[in-house]
Amino acid sequence: MNLIVALIPLLPLAGFLINGLVNKKMPKSLVGLIGSSTVLISFICSVYLFSQLLGDTQSISTKLFAWIHAGGINLDLTFLVDRLSSVMLLVITGVGFLIHVYSIGYMKNDEDYPRYMAYLNLFVFFMLLLVMGNNYIVMFAGWEGVGLCSYLLIGFWFKNTAYNNAGRKAFVMNRIGDFGFLLGIFLMYQTFATLDYKEVFEAAQSYPKGTATLTAITLLLFVGAVGKSAQIPLYTWLPDAMAGPTPVSALIHAATMVTAGIYMVVRSNILYALSPISSEIIAVIGLATAFMAATIAIKQNDIKKVLAYSTVSQLGYMFVALGVGAYTTGLFHVVTHAFFKALLFLCAGSVIHAMGGEQDIRKMGGLKKYIPITHITFLTGVLAIIGMPLFSGFFSKDEILAATWIASPIIFTLLALTSVLTAVYMLRLYWLTFHANFRGTQHQKEHLHESPLSMTIPLIALAVLSVLGGFIGMPDWINEKLGTRHIFNDYVAPVINSPKEFIASHTFDFSLLAGTIIGLALIYYYTRKIYVTDNTVPEDDAHTKGFAKILAKKYYVDEAYDAVIRKPLDAISEVFYKVFDLKMIDGLVNQLPKLTTNFAAALRTLQSGKLGFYLTAMVIGIICIFVFKLLM
Repeated sequence: MNLIVALIPLLPLAGFLINGLVNKKMPKSLVGLIGSSTVLISFICSVYLFSQLLGDTQSISTKLFAWIHAGGINLDLTFLVDRLSSVMLLVITGVGFLIHVYSIGYMKNDEDYPRYMAYLNLFVFFMLLLVMGNNYIVMFAGWEGVGLCSYLLIGFWFKNTAYNNAGRKAFVMNRIGDFGFLLGIFLMYQTFATLDYKEVFEAAQSYPKGTATLTAITLLLFVGAVGKSAQIPLYTWLPDAMAGPTPVSALIHAATMVTAGIYMVVRSNILYALSPISSEIIAVIGLATAFMAATIAIKQNDIKKVLAYSTVSQLGYMFVALGVGAYTTGLFHVVTHAFFKALLFLCAGSVIHAMGGEQDIRKMGGLKKYIPITHITFLTGVLAIIGMPLFSGFFSKDEILAATWIASPIIFTLLALTSVLTAVYMLRLYWLTFHANFRGTQHQKEHLHESPLSMTIPLIALAVLSVLGGFIGMPDWINEKLGTRHIFNDYVAPVINSPKEFIASHTFDFSLLAGTIIGLALIYYYTRKIYVTDNTVPEDDAHTKGFAKILAKKYYVDEAYDAVIRKPLDAISEVFYKVFDLKMIDGLVNQLPKLTTNFAAALRTLQSGKLGFYLTAMVIGIICIFVFKLLM
């Protein structure tokens, strides 16, 4: 058993080392085989552990080696697989494997394909390390690792300066959040004298609810989650992360990186349950992020940017669920979101592949008949994310809405409005891409083609999961009719202690279902009429006016950051560069060789090689010694 636990993260690490060290000497087919098979075996091991945990086994702990034993700190590198981490293992390795397979087709012609596969393996390794640690230090090591990998993969095409800047932006903004996370760990250790999950949670329960120290710890930890999971104000790096290869976007948005913050809060649910103020702040930040990102997505015309803002919005959904105490519901949405968001990004990659690199949906249209598999799978993902009944997103999103209704009708109303916006921008994206007339060039039209099997098979697998994945968490009124149970809640209940009951009345459930169906029907009709019947194409951003322009410019947040933070820092740096660096430090450094040169030149005159000069100097020296002796 210990070997199986250890193999889960170590296999992707081995894939990284092999592909990273000997990649130039291996054929590309072998590189792809190594990269994907290591993750596949990790997935098989994860399924085995999952089957073991279905029984009475509560958790499996494996100590690899003693790690930090200094002063009062005693930490080992120990892997913990319980029901929470086993869910994440299945998502990371399962979805990660499909993305690896997809990458074999998508990146096969890239000259740095081996380096790409090595980075992808490393990304999976660090995410597995993050969720498998039994203490906050191991989690932080994985946390930093995924940040590094996102930097490497976002800026993978490093010869493009814009892509490098996107990678650097992600790195810097994540470091801001990581600083808060690290302070939270320091305060946690000072308070509890341990960082082991079990010991921390047991010690925390002796503190009264709402204690200032617990509030401070949870808020600092949440700062880290804000950076990693792209919430206000540290969300702007995620849309720019689209600079990386599309499968990387799928991996970041679905199975790794952005879900790290959600996992951390769920893992720390006992601390947050004891910190009502922190939970309220999480709910407010999540709600504001979900709503704002949804409004921005409505005016985006880059297929990947629409999906990126959609991710930011859906992450806000999850944080709202965590903020009101519905931890299992938030985790349930992590799982369903991983299915349909990975699917949507990989479909976007297939569309871009067919369009020869084009990402502007205003230059697409009518792709339905040219790429039928991509079309039907993309539609599946759209139906899942907008909450179409019986698709996976319906179950998890409605559960979040039910939880917020019990917690606060105001939060419910705003979140329901966000759901409406989600349906609007996703159907807009679908109609403009796959229906109406083709708006690309004749050259693009002649080369439209469906993607190879290595890319379409993962799409089909994810589409199936996007349809069926939600049935692990059916609402109570369906369970009562069928005599079944909420499988997902039952499975994670021993690990996640939700402090509240989030079971709404059946009247509310039926009202929500009816409202969803009517609302989606109206949005379907409205968006189809605009973008298909009337064949409306969004105008150029330069021509938009009023509030539409504000949305197209993403509320000018990037511009505000530039004006308030980047430019003043640049100006200060310029002063330090010109005054301290060039004039003081460089001046001092440059003067030293000049002094040495001048001194050497003066000494060289003593070594002129002229006999007369030496005799004269000797006579003068003797006279000086003679005079000096007389005076003494």
